[in-house]
Formats: sequence, C-alpha cells, structure tokens
Amino acid sequence: MSAHVVIVGNGIAGLTAGDTLRRLGYEGTITVVGEEPHATYSRPALSKVALAPGDDLDVGTLPAATHGATELLGRTVTGLDPANRVATLDDGTELTYDGLVIATGSHARRFTDSPREYTIRSLDDAARLKASLVNRPTVTVIGGGPLGMEVASGAVGLGCDVTLIHPGTPMELHLGPLLGGILTRAALEQGLNIIDSMVSSVREEGEGMAVTLTDGTVLTSDLVVTAAGDLPNTAWLESSGLLVDGRLIADERCRVTDSIVAAGDVVLIDRGEGPRRTPIWTAAIEQAKVAAAALIRGDDADPLDFQSYFWTDQWGLNLKMSGPIPQGTDPVVVKGSLEERSAVLHWPESGTAAALNMRMPIPRLHTLARTEPATP
Repeated sequence: MSAHVVIVGNGIAGLTAGDTLRRLGYEGTITVVGEEPHATYSRPALSKVALAPGDDLDVGTLPAATHGATELLGRTVTGLDPANRVATLDDGTELTYDGLVIATGSHARRFTDSPREYTIRSLDDAARLKASLVNRPTVTVIGGGPLGMEVASGAVGLGCDVTLIHPGTPMELHLGPLLGGILTRAALEQGLNIIDSMVSSVREEGEGMAVTLTDGTVLTSDLVVTAAGDLPNTAWLESSGLLVDGRLIADERCRVTDSIVAAGDVVLIDRGEGPRRTPIWTAAIEQAKVAAAALIRGDDADPLDFQSYFWTDQWGLNLKMSGPIPQGTDPVVVKGSLEERSAVLHWPESGTAAALNMRMPIPRLHTLARTEPATP
C-alpha cells in the first residue's frame, strides 16, 4: 500500500478505517475529511441525549483516534475523479490519493424544509430538538423504527403529548413480532398514541404542523419528528462513474475498485446474495475493519463475516439482540420471564438471541445465538 490514503467521512466507519490501517502496519499519510466540525461521537446516543432531562449533550466518549491523520473537519468532498485518483473539496482544493475510503454515511428522509420538522442525524440536530422540547410541545413522530420509538419514549418521559404514526406494529421489522409487540405494549401503557397508517404529506399550519394520512385524516401538533429512514450520502459521487443505478455497491471485502473501499450507511455490500445495506452502528465498524484490510492486502484480506448486533433503550426497557431478525413468536426462554419483561431468549432456528432487561455480556449473547438447538 503506497503513500496517501484519503478517508471521506469522520463517523465511526471513517475513524475505524483509519485506526485499522495503522493497526495493520500502514505507515503512509492519512487525510480525513469530515462534514461535521465535531470529533467522532456515538451517533446511536443522539436520540437519548436529545430527550434526556437537563442541558447536558454528552453522547459518550469514544476511544481517541490512533490514526494520526490530518483532519479537515467542517469540510466536504464535492467530486471524485477515480481515473486520476483526485478528490475535490468544497473550496476547490484537490486531494490526490493512492487509496480512498468512502464513509460519508447517510442523511434523514424529510417531508419538508420547515424548521418545525425535526430529524436526528447529528449532534446539532439533537441539540435543536432538545431545546424545542423544554416547553412540552405536542409532538407527532413519523416512523416506528428504533429512532422513532426512542424519540417518542423520551418525549413522553418529558411530559409531551406524543402521537406516533407507523404502518403495522412498531419495531416489528427490526425485532420480529414478539419483541416488537412487547415494546409496543409498553409504549401504549405509558401513554403513547399509535396510529397504524402511512403519511401522504406534511405541511406548516399556523404556528404548528399538519400531517395528512393516506386516508385523508389530518393530525396537527406543535412539531414533527421524522424518523422514516435515511438516504446514503452519494450526491458527490454522481459524476464519478462509481454508482450503479444510483447506488454505491462494494464486494464482500468492501471494495468498490482496487483503490477504493467503502463502509457504513453509504454502501451496499454484495456478499453473493445481492447488494444489501446494513445501516447499524456495529455493521459500520466491522465493514470499516474489512475495508481497511482490503486496501492493504487486496484479495488476501478476509471477507466480511460478523454477527449482527443491535440494541435499544425505550419505555424503561433495555433490549440487546444478536443475529438475524427472528420471525417466530416462540423462542426458548433461557432465563427469566416474558410476562415480567425480563428474559434471555433464544431462537435456535434463526441463530438469534436477545436479552430483554437482563444483564448479559455481548460475547455471551453472540455465543448463545450461535448455539445449535438441543436434540430431542
């Protein structure tokens, strides 16, 4: 691997890629370009920080970077010329590279440009939402995935009147029917109003916001929080020739080309079963490790192979899950009780384990997930 690696993106994927390059013995120079002016922080903590009482915006401390890179923060890359290995910055500066790591993440889907429609993708987003909740406004949350439910949980905890709009059972697509159902029941018990529907439009109305559902019903509130998915940050790559039908796709070693790798929310990885995007924190870390190794070792680098891990805190419940999304509603209860909402669960057929309001080290949860079903 030769002299200069440019890492575009200063989130956890960019940080991990840089540190991994050094750990694997890379001695050349590294330049990191990051759109946010902040040092890398824990993005999953944003929803908790935004809804926690008090003025603190502490998102947790990540280990200090070991990559020793030149960091260009508050800057963006606006164009890429892979043939000449040149990345162009927002001020026209050109960075030549020998290896490139694409780790630009994603941005939230929005319905409007209104300042009363909030999303949470950055520390600044979290600060803005936190400031808006001081006077206990009425809140409409669009989307019942992890972010939407965590925001709704925090807002209800702060005394806000909250309505969440989601088609079907919240969290079911992320956790399966059993766990999704448990979290949804806990939400209802604590006063969340859940509407099973899709949203057709959002607009400002008077001093608040109006959300129109697909059946024509109009809901009004002081503000809206949209948590309806995200879109990869690939606009800067549109003229690069790297996108396939508008998507950035990498192989099982996270390679886009021999000199370009990608990791995190921005990329779809094709491991032989079609390109898939895995927009979770742990996936970004594992992909970045593989991507950095592929830059140095090429085909000798190990392909991506990791056990998926997910966690959430909402409605007074802590949930950790290892492995694929379980579809069954009859797991083995290894410990505890589902009725008491405190249990260790195992779905041996899908290779999944979960700890609901139970302390369990992550390595043990991974081991349980991989345990074969007992022979009758």
